[in-house]
Amino acid sequence: MGESERSADISPSKPPGAQLNQQLPSLTSSSAEPAHNLFLGPEGLRPGWSLFLYLGMGAAVFFLLSSFVRFIPSRGAGSLWQTFYIYIVLVTSSLLPARVAAAVEKRHFGAYGLPWRGLFCKQFWLGLAWGIAALSALMLLMRAAGVFSFGNLSLHGVRALKFAAFWGALFLLVGFFEEFTFRGYTQFTLARKMGFWPAAFLLSSIFGAIHLQNPGEAWVGALCAGLIGLFLCFTLRRTGSLWFAVGMHASWDWGESYLYSVPDSGGMSTGHLLNSSFHGPRWLTGGSVGPEGSVLVFVVIAASWLVFDRVYPKSPAEDGRPRPS
Repeated sequence: MGESERSADISPSKPPGAQLNQQLPSLTSSSAEPAHNLFLGPEGLRPGWSLFLYLGMGAAVFFLLSSFVRFIPSRGAGSLWQTFYIYIVLVTSSLLPARVAAAVEKRHFGAYGLPWRGLFCKQFWLGLAWGIAALSALMLLMRAAGVFSFGNLSLHGVRALKFAAFWGALFLLVGFFEEFTFRGYTQFTLARKMGFWPAAFLLSSIFGAIHLQNPGEAWVGALCAGLIGLFLCFTLRRTGSLWFAVGMHASWDWGESYLYSVPDSGGMSTGHLLNSSFHGPRWLTGGSVGPEGSVLVFVVIAASWLVFDRVYPKSPAEDGRPRPS
């Protein structure tokens, strides 16, 4: 046997199963592909799974922290502090999972509508002023129609200031929770799948429908809540953040519950400023629903859209790029 033949015989040969091992990567990749398509898309975790994880984490945080409410007395002023604590828990269960999601999705938290650099910025204060102005216009329309009276003062001195501060802080928490829950992370994530306005219509419809669970609420009030939610989506689109919406939401609720002392989505608040009253047909007064159940509220909502559209013209924020704070 020649040297070349011996070299051919003793050259390293492929071990048994080597051909199969070469095929394994292709087999593995093909089997992993469906799982990759199911959970991950071009932008990372798919929107459906993002929402599932966000809501799941939020529910876990809420049930964990809300269990401590039993340590707060439930009688007298204790019931107010229980409500205050529950809203602290709701805000935490809304924001904390989004902070985790931001890390997982490798995004800035501000992408979800509340950039920290805008904390209590100009847009927030403008939102506060806008909410009080819009509600005051509604109450003056009702007064002009002869169906609302301001009455006299129910609180005086330091007590009036204490309740004003308490309700101001509580409704600020309400604004944070409801705006971020319905127009923050969920809006951002659904918009990735279906676009901004379809997501806004869906979430605003849910927002309005949830109000039907309130005692004394009616379909007109729920419709109003949904339309106001849609308007607040419009402010998000035009300003590029939720700070305006948080401010407007907080001041509108504070104005109803404390300043003008009228029902807010079917409920009256303890410690309100005035002994105000309604007198007239339910379609004008809103009845137990409050001003949000009056047909006049739709005039104010329509006017708010028109005025806001003039004050905040279409900008880069319409294309998803935030406006400088």
